[in-house]
Amino acid sequence: MDFEAICEKTPATLDEIRARVTYALERHPKCRSVQFDIVGMPRTSKGGNWTISLRSVAPDALWEASDIVADIQEAYELAVAA
Repeated sequence: MDFEAICEKTPATLDEIRARVTYALERHPKCRSVQFDIVGMPRTSKGGNWTISLRSVAPDALWEASDIVADIQEAYELAVAA
């Protein structure tokens, strides 16, 4: 089985990523008031081309919000504009 095919990220637009992050944070009781910004970044050798800047995170929600964001970052890459 091809390892790269297993680890391939799903392309998504900024709006799709924003919706996924919003939904995921809203599902966790401690993270419902977390505010965030999505920041586009230059593509790296590891393939990352976006990140999330968390704002207004309560101290007891920081760990959970960071885990949620990390999981989404591992799954999605910013789709190339047509």
